[in-house]
Amino acid sequence: MFLFKKLFAKIFAFFVVSKIKRSYSKAAEIQINTLKSLIKKAKKTNFGIDHDFYKIKSYLDYTNSVPVRDYEDMKGYIDKIQEGSKNVLWPGKPKYLAKTSGTTSGVKYIPITNESMPNHILSSRNALLFYINETGDTSFLKGKTIFIQGSPVLQEMNGIFLGRLSGIVAHHVPSYLKKNNLPSVKTNSIEDWEEKVNEICNETINENMTTIGGIPSWVQMYFEKLLKKSSKKNIMDLFKNLSLYIYGGVNFSPYEKTFIKLLGKKINTIEYYPASEGFFAYQNSQIERSLLLQYNSGIFYEFIKTDEFDSHNYTRYSLANVDIGTNYVLVVTSNAGLWAYNTGDTVRFTSLIPPKIIVTGRYKHFISAFGEHVISEEVEQSISELCVEKNIEIIEFTVSPMVNPQKGLPYHEWWIEFENSNLDLEDISNSLDSKIQKKNIYYKDLIEGRVLKKLKIVEVKKGGFNLYMKSIGKFGGQNKVPKLSNDRVFVGGLKKFSK
Repeated sequence: MFLFKKLFAKIFAFFVVSKIKRSYSKAAEIQINTLKSLIKKAKKTNFGIDHDFYKIKSYLDYTNSVPVRDYEDMKGYIDKIQEGSKNVLWPGKPKYLAKTSGTTSGVKYIPITNESMPNHILSSRNALLFYINETGDTSFLKGKTIFIQGSPVLQEMNGIFLGRLSGIVAHHVPSYLKKNNLPSVKTNSIEDWEEKVNEICNETINENMTTIGGIPSWVQMYFEKLLKKSSKKNIMDLFKNLSLYIYGGVNFSPYEKTFIKLLGKKINTIEYYPASEGFFAYQNSQIERSLLLQYNSGIFYEFIKTDEFDSHNYTRYSLANVDIGTNYVLVVTSNAGLWAYNTGDTVRFTSLIPPKIIVTGRYKHFISAFGEHVISEEVEQSISELCVEKNIEIIEFTVSPMVNPQKGLPYHEWWIEFENSNLDLEDISNSLDSKIQKKNIYYKDLIEGRVLKKLKIVEVKKGGFNLYMKSIGKFGGQNKVPKLSNDRVFVGGLKKFSK
């Protein structure tokens, strides 16, 4: 039976991948056609009427009629949807409202429609088909799969289901995959994160696990609990056929060294770029790490240069006009009813045909208290290099500016939870600072100009980040530690978990 499944998977992968590759050169054209289709579909919605969709004939018309908005700007429309109104942002009602962390509004509710849902499912599927087509490896299909994710329990409000994105997606796993999927619905529905991970361990410890997915920090916690329960030396001793790890939402590099130690060896990985607003990209090759933009999935993308964004006198670029190497804020319009929506993510193109990107961070997740504008990509690369150079393992970290120290010059403060003990923090600080200077010329100038002094490390005790996240109600699921903050709100509460 598996031989047939294996053969079918390879043939199907070849067919799908070939079809996608043939469209690479037409990506920019497909994008404009996508925009036209979205506008036509939504002409009679409240949003379409408010923004004169019937007058829009070109991309330039669209940029003149529809300004870039963030969630706070869209909230009036979202509130109407929550109240039960139809035809607000998209014809009819959305099927779901995905709950995600907000800013000034607290929880955000992002619409997911019947038209947008396939984007999440098919993009995930296609990433695996690219993997099969390139590597020829189908072994992961033979065993069990687990995704460490949020609860699938949904609430209903005015005919719309509310829940976390991962929980919503769990309801749309194809039937042919369900029999191999863990954990059980009962276990996946447990709200307490520690209890949930413990039960996941109980359900999987004796299974033939071949694929594991989830945010690195939570999967790491799962691995550590498994090793305690099983008394095995490493995860590969427990799951001998484990061959694939799937992740998304954060950079894996800072966690890679620890994962290899826990696993006992390096295994293949696939990076997804999912969000409540849409599944934007996925890794389509094991040879290089950039992600294939999903340009033909009901989403129209715009890109704004990050160094222009705050001026509000920026240019909006479609896929036809972007450059390789420039850092952009990602803006999306979609069949979920989002219109010129600022995702807050920043990306950089590594290729135009096909369009491939690297996620460089969050626009609001940076440090520029002194004009340095240090971004997530720079700190994550630096800490990954540090781990290799110093042969250390880092469990978690975050960075904030210390603007007004009790004495001396201000500095960047790195809060780090190490796996190792008895470390030379001064040596590590100097090495880390040197790496940041090499990656960010503005930071280097501030150090050399004696505006800033070199970074300082605050060591967080073992388990400290998890304890802190639990104390603020953001433990587990899709919650992530911010790698960068331009203020001290996050680290203010972390202080009591320092060594």
